Amino acid sequence: MAVLAVAGCGGTDDTSGAAPSPAPSASTDSATFMVRDPWIKAADKGMTAAFGTLVNNTGTDVTITGVSTAVSPMEVHEMTMKDGKMVMQPKTGGITIKASSSHELAPGGDHFMLMELTRPVRAGDELTFTLTFADGKTTDFTAVAKPFTGAEESYDPSSGMPMTPGQGMTMSPAP
Repeated sequence: MAVLAVAGCGGTDDTSGAAPSPAPSASTDSATFMVRDPWIKAADKGMTAAFGTLVNNTGTDVTITGVSTAVSPMEVHEMTMKDGKMVMQPKTGGITIKASSSHELAPGGDHFMLMELTRPVRAGDELTFTLTFADGKTTDFTAVAKPFTGAEESYDPSSGMPMTPGQGMTMSPAP
């Protein structure tokens, strides 16, 4: 189980399984906010997504308004029904995790979208992400890439899956 603990938006990350454990981040206070079991769908080019469980152990709601990584511009995304079709779109206002609860990022649901990969993300690769909260604080976490074909979704705009682009989002596939 991978866990990121955040205190004042610093964190640690612990993974288990086939991937080696990433180095801990700045803070080790596990009593506040955690990203449990973070992972990325492996991809050679174009788009992909990051998943996990956001756990808020504080007494206050927190909202994640942004996410970034060095290998791609990113957006906070959701899957929703629109005109009888499932569409992917930026999640207006970000993701709010209620006090003392959790929120799952999963294929076919909310996720962190990597928009235009600058390099392949292969199974076993580890990427560092920075979450931005509504109060302006940030924290880093590390996730491992895994091969995944479940949920039959595609993050490639040429796949035919309806997507609602965010401002500045390029919808043509990467070369």
